[in-house]
Formats: sequence, structure tokens, C-alpha cells
Amino acid sequence: FLFFVCCRALIFPLLIREGKPTPFFTFVLALLFCVFNGYLQGRSLTTYATYPPDWLGGSRFIIGFLGWLIGMAINIHSDHILRNLRKPGETGYKIPRGGMFEYVSGANFFGEILEWFGFALACCTIESLAFALCTLFILGSRARQHHK
Repeated sequence: FLFFVCCRALIFPLLIREGKPTPFFTFVLALLFCVFNGYLQGRSLTTYATYPPDWLGGSRFIIGFLGWLIGMAINIHSDHILRNLRKPGETGYKIPRGGMFEYVSGANFFGEILEWFGFALACCTIESLAFALCTLFILGSRARQHHK
């Protein structure tokens, strides 16, 4: 979880070429959501969640971890494709090709949704499920808009 947040918050913005500026209010809302969600996930895992000694070898954790890992790989690869759609100075709409974009029009969204449902399965907490569902509803609606 921490690795993803660091990639999304620190590395990803440095890799973006030119783009539209983000409105300050949107930035503040995103920041508040990430801080609150990070606290909620960390607090639930360190204070309230209890797992049996063999949890890390169990099928729920392994399948969830693999879902998270595959989702992250899809997300990172899809972001790479999107960042390299246009040459410097080029504008206009382009349809992404390659990777999961051959199967779904919002491959980056699909990867992130898979990632957080995998996380929820691996953790089995109500907080991780709530985050996965929020991700599904928010990114699912964005994916639908992008598809249209």
C-alpha cells in the first residue's frame, strides 16, 4: 500500500510530460482523501485486524496479493502507454494501443480497481473493502466516460 502511494504521489507526477494544470481545490480534495484513507487503512491493519499465524500462506492472502500485484503492473504499464501517446508539443485525442488497452478502453482504471480488490481480499478488513468499492465506483464512472 505504501509503495503504491509513494509511486502515485511522488514518482508518477515527475514522469508526466506536459498536461492540463490541476485545479487547486481538486488537489486539496485528493490530498485529503489520500491522507484520510492512508490513516484509515494503516490504523485498521495495525490496531484492529487480527490474523491467524498461517494467514500469509492462506489462499485468500495469496490470491489477493497476486491480484494486487497484477493490478499494479497493469496500472503502471497502462500509465506508461498513456504518458507516451503524444510526442512533445502534440495535442489532440489519441486512442491508446497495447497492453490491456487491447481488451478494455480504460486499462489504467481496470488495473487500479483490480489492485485494490486484491488488497481488500488480502487484508479482509471492512476498511479495505470500502476503499476497493470507492475505487470501483469512482474509477468505474471515469472509465465509462472515457469509453464514450
